[in-house]
Amino acid sequence: MIINTGQRTDIPAFYAEWFANRLKEGFVCVRNPYRPQQVSRYRLDPSVVDVIGFCTKNPAPMFPYMELLTGYGQYWFVTITPYGRDIEPNVPDKHRLLEDFKKLSDKVGVNAVGWRYDPIFLSDKYTAEYHLRAFERIAAALDGYTKTAVISFIDLYPKVRRNFPEAREVTQTQRLALGKEMISLASAHGMTLKPCAEGDELAPYGADCGGCMRIADYEKAIGKRLNAPKKKGARTACACYLSCDIGAYNTCRHLCRYCYANAEPERVLALSRRHDPASPFLIGDYADGDEIHDVPQKSWIDDLPPSFLE
Repeated sequence: MIINTGQRTDIPAFYAEWFANRLKEGFVCVRNPYRPQQVSRYRLDPSVVDVIGFCTKNPAPMFPYMELLTGYGQYWFVTITPYGRDIEPNVPDKHRLLEDFKKLSDKVGVNAVGWRYDPIFLSDKYTAEYHLRAFERIAAALDGYTKTAVISFIDLYPKVRRNFPEAREVTQTQRLALGKEMISLASAHGMTLKPCAEGDELAPYGADCGGCMRIADYEKAIGKRLNAPKKKGARTACACYLSCDIGAYNTCRHLCRYCYANAEPERVLALSRRHDPASPFLIGDYADGDEIHDVPQKSWIDDLPPSFLE
């Protein structure tokens, strides 16, 4: 099976010690975000967890704990954008992130790490020309360290509108113009460009619009075939295989203004103060009335040789 860590928060950036403790103890507890008394308990054991998926803006805090991931397949997305602290207040220096991306690629392999440049929005400061210059510079720096570049355009969810009221939708004309140029720039640096939940409007120009974290991507990362059960994407427009996320909403302290997973910053900081690295839960601990459900788990690895991936 696959465990995901990055749909709700950034575990490597802010909760690496906690995740390391979960790996050592061999299990993790996750509250249902809509029915908090319902708790799913997952075993963390390579015999039943084939791949752990990460999505982060800062992988470095996990580096001291990478030996604990021995035996697990891994797939990492690292987001590197050109925004300043006016948009991403607590994201580390981007030059450092580029170096950390390279270190991660050296550790896990070029097929097990992808670069995300998203979400894209336009403003007087962050113009289309600005984005194309930044995209080319980052792509050049990561040449040879990944084969995947993912883009998406800003979605104005209610939380985004509240925290980033001046944000505006990117028009189709703007999306096509930027997308076509970015496809070409990515290709020049050995990367396939994948739009995230953007439909297939960029497919005629060479984009891979089939999803950015598919079973095939996990398979290439681990060099093995996965007989995964059928599952729909997290959103209607999403073709990715995302399930069993162990994070919690409103806990990412990057506080990016475009974030769909955070409410007000005050709530994020309040919840973060309830984090205990020794707890089975990312936030808090067991509570009266908890309904603990041990999730059935098994390996999905097929015994076929990896030559089918070539």
